[in-house]
Amino acid sequence: MTTDHSPPHEWLLFFYTVPSKPVSNRMKIWRMLTKAGAVQFKGSGYILPANDDHYELLQWLVSTVAAMQGEAAFVKVPAIETMKEDEIVGLFIQQREKDYFDLGNRLDALERKVGVTGKPATLNDNKNFEEDLQKLVREFQDIGRIDFFATKGRKAMGNRLNSLSSAIAGTNRREATVTAVEVPRRRAAEFQEKMWVTRKRPFIDRIASAWLIKRFIDPNARFGFIDEREVGGLDKNAIAYDMVGGEFTHVGEMCTFEVLLASFGLGDKGLDVMAEIVHQLDLLDDRYRNPAAEGLREILDGIRKTAKDDHESLETGMSIIEMLYAANA
Repeated sequence: MTTDHSPPHEWLLFFYTVPSKPVSNRMKIWRMLTKAGAVQFKGSGYILPANDDHYELLQWLVSTVAAMQGEAAFVKVPAIETMKEDEIVGLFIQQREKDYFDLGNRLDALERKVGVTGKPATLNDNKNFEEDLQKLVREFQDIGRIDFFATKGRKAMGNRLNSLSSAIAGTNRREATVTAVEVPRRRAAEFQEKMWVTRKRPFIDRIASAWLIKRFIDPNARFGFIDEREVGGLDKNAIAYDMVGGEFTHVGEMCTFEVLLASFGLGDKGLDVMAEIVHQLDLLDDRYRNPAAEGLREILDGIRKTAKDDHESLETGMSIIEMLYAANA
């Protein structure tokens, strides 16, 4: 949910009463206001920053309260005469800080389980830890959507979640390395201005690998699509990837994207996250459980269904991968 942060703010004040029974009706209205980020105001109403989303919500709540045989109304005001704007903003900051504090207590417990400062966790443990972590991440994101005034606790909590995620992912990668097949190192200078070819109808691994090639290995790369039976007839300037007989393809339990990273010695925070997502979607082995994976799958599936040809599908998909990389770098 978004709001205009440019001062001065305008405010929406909501007032309502519902019959005392059933109690569930009052709780329903309270939960909806709380989820939207409203804070209780002077004990008799609720306040929200004025924007179109909040205005629409309160209109709907007025109708909902009326259906419960109650009464409700809301007003939009440019200021509250008895309070300074900073004091009103402080109400929201105080509530969000409490939300982050409560979330932090649960994160404390998970950090102790993971053993950030103690005994390293095993890969099996991490699968459970990742599920617990993603629940906290989703809650953090929910709080962030209603953190209208960028509370200080938001950054601190985000840093803690990132640190814990890195610790868990690091253990995963260390465990995975034990069974990994050795991948020969290659020099990017030997793979410049090449034609990189792969199977038709590119999807997760082929699109992400093409982005990696263009972004970090061969900036002037061109891309083509062939049938696997044509691999043997390629000329010396063509490099096949993510296909049987290709120069860069799956090795052991590594997808092509991971093989390219290992081959050219590439790695940073964003690439590590991308590797987990591509591995998760391509191999479906439950090694990683990044919540962004399914969203990426749906987007790329939509691109493949709507693009006029494989080249458009690849180019559009690569632009999506670039955005996801930027978000995690």
